[in-house]
Amino acid sequence: MPLSSDPEIVKLSHDLLDTTQVINGKHPGFRHLHARGILLTGTFTPTSEAASLSSAQHFNQPSTPVTARFSSSTGIPEIPDTDPNANPRGLAIRFNLAEHIHTDIISHSTPLFPTRTGSEFLELLKAIVASPPGTASPTEIEKFLGSHPAALAFVQAAKPAPASFGKEAYYGVNAFKLVSESGTVTHVRYRISPVAGEENVSDEALKEKDANFLYDELSGRLGEGPISFRVSAQIAEEGDTTNDATVRWPENRKLVELGTIKLDSLVQDDAKLQKQIIFDPIPRIKGVEPSDDPLLEVRATLYLIGGKERRAE
Repeated sequence: MPLSSDPEIVKLSHDLLDTTQVINGKHPGFRHLHARGILLTGTFTPTSEAASLSSAQHFNQPSTPVTARFSSSTGIPEIPDTDPNANPRGLAIRFNLAEHIHTDIISHSTPLFPTRTGSEFLELLKAIVASPPGTASPTEIEKFLGSHPAALAFVQAAKPAPASFGKEAYYGVNAFKLVSESGTVTHVRYRISPVAGEENVSDEALKEKDANFLYDELSGRLGEGPISFRVSAQIAEEGDTTNDATVRWPENRKLVELGTIKLDSLVQDDAKLQKQIIFDPIPRIKGVEPSDDPLLEVRATLYLIGGKERRAE
């Protein structure tokens, strides 16, 4: 996972990390965003349709071991599961192809994203910093949301708490290119759907829940069997935007099931591995390529810089 060769992206990534710490505080050894999380292991089994779309190893071999991380929003490691700010939840999946060879999918529990570029996201964070409680209206964040419809839609969208990490749907907001053995390119966005079905907790019921209910219930759920998800590709059509994560593709776009993930175990040395593992938004393998979405390189650089800092703390 190389560092970006673009000094502006490197500087932007540092600025983003610094600003998240102004908002969330400093928490050495934890991620700046989605600080609270838990790791699991399991297996991915592809469909025959996956091999027709991509020559990637994990879409063509019988099965691939995976490492997955469920997480809560914000950079606060102890954020309660009952805090609305813990939504949207995250799911990162690493396909372990060989020793030191892997590719990842990073998703969260909403199909929306607030900004098109990393620079816009930094503006959003700075507007939050400049709008503490008691600030006279219009605040900087009110002005930002008023001039950025996608950010306003993201903030206003319902983000209910799930009954379980395993009963939540997750979305990859960035587009990617699946490349077949013959060279055919298909632009896709990933969707990850729970086999057990989706289930949310009402606001009233959430008040009665324990602060750790989502994390605590995982071991019991795994005792009943694997936590399973279907991984699908939403297929872009001519004219669909591939370089703007704020623009959703129409819901009538074709969905192709790529395979099933079965998570069957919690990672034993969770804290140590969480500190070490750095998920990569850019595929970097044959058969899956990044799109022209400008967020991808920023996200990868931000994750790498933050991950190296975390490992050293």
